[in-house]
Amino acid sequence: MDGGTDQAMQGLYYVLVLVLVGSALLARRVSWRGALGMTAAWVAIFILVLILFSYRQELGLVASRIRSEVVGAPRQQVEGQSLRIAVSADGHYWVDGEINGKAARFLIDSGATVTALSEDSALAAGLNVDKSRLPAIMRTANGEVEAYHANVPTLALGPIRAGDLPVVVSAAFGPVNVIGMNFLSRLKSWRVEQGEMVLTP
Repeated sequence: MDGGTDQAMQGLYYVLVLVLVGSALLARRVSWRGALGMTAAWVAIFILVLILFSYRQELGLVASRIRSEVVGAPRQQVEGQSLRIAVSADGHYWVDGEINGKAARFLIDSGATVTALSEDSALAAGLNVDKSRLPAIMRTANGEVEAYHANVPTLALGPIRAGDLPVVVSAAFGPVNVIGMNFLSRLKSWRVEQGEMVLTP
């Protein structure tokens, strides 16, 4: 059935609904003012139901976020070998992990080519930052910044571990650590479903 036929059927359905409502009002001999009021109420109900149905997925995400805030549900949890990370209030996916056994918090950014670490996190993890090489020029939301190369022997997010991972380090990143595609591409899969990011090693 083509789109034109579908639209015609929907139009016929709406006409039938209006005829049924109108017939019911006439049968009850409701005044015109009362009929208009009842019609407006039904139209409002119909619009509300349509909006709720159209945005059911978004409303589900909102409900999930409210539930996690009120109940205190964990932001990340292990499910089998996978790690599930709930979306944060800012709309991003933040995860707690470790760099060489040192605790660190990461923003997961599939738009970032390489994993990036703050200078403080790199120092705390004892990384050997190579400042003998020319710095890489990184484009960030705040413009271009210089970053130096390093390798992380072990980067862990829950049960997921990556060894010998190339990273860039810069004081310009502030306190933010970013998981980039060079980490995500090592996974079996990563996806977003029902407001959660699922990482599978």
